[in-house]
Amino acid sequence: MIEGLRRGRPAFLASVTNADEAEIALEGGADIIDCKDPVSGALGALPHSTVRDIVSRIGGRLPVSATVGDLPSDPEVMSAAAIAMAKTGVDVVKIGFFGDEDPREAISAAGAACSPLAQLVAVLMADRAPDFDVLPVLRRAGFSGVMLDTADKAAGSLTSVLSVRQLSQFLRVARANDLFAGLAGSLRESDIAGLTSLEPDMLGFRGALCPSGRKGAVEADRVVQVRRAIDQARLAKVSSETSAA
Repeated sequence: MIEGLRRGRPAFLASVTNADEAEIALEGGADIIDCKDPVSGALGALPHSTVRDIVSRIGGRLPVSATVGDLPSDPEVMSAAAIAMAKTGVDVVKIGFFGDEDPREAISAAGAACSPLAQLVAVLMADRAPDFDVLPVLRRAGFSGVMLDTADKAAGSLTSVLSVRQLSQFLRVARANDLFAGLAGSLRESDIAGLTSLEPDMLGFRGALCPSGRKGAVEADRVVQVRRAIDQARLAKVSSETSAA
């Protein structure tokens, strides 16, 4: 499991496109550096050379994750992509399942091929009728975690796609299967307090870190603002719980 998860606050995952953005995210307080190309899709993959540059720049100071791209749920395709990305030296390989077909065979194949090389995290698309029944399959295949994200970034944030009840159900099923659980999908700073109250293990951001949108550049001030908002939301939750005790 990624160091620092499940310690009372959601970890801050910052998606970056190059080593300079990775350094900005680290200095601004991110907990996990996520390599992703927003131009190439919801989970667009960066070139392996760029991912290696990011891993080298971070130098073990934070965990580094990377997406394998917007791929079909084909066992051979997913396994090959996951292995290749794991060989860049990342700590975590993120594999997206877009609801295009039954993912169970691809999950098993990717787990068998890649779990010895890196931690695996599945990403389910909240706007593609995600099937939470696959979470036990993920655990049996050796996955460490699961996230919710959105495929259509123009459709709004995760909180406009799924209700609080549905998000809570996802988190509950993930915990029951000993998977760490993350939430992402065009999240805004204004989403942080409400989502923190659900106690996810991780919150993922890209667009909120970029003044000109998710395809623009990460800005240091935006990273600091998100870090501060997560910390403030957690403190408010603790204060509320203490007052109620």
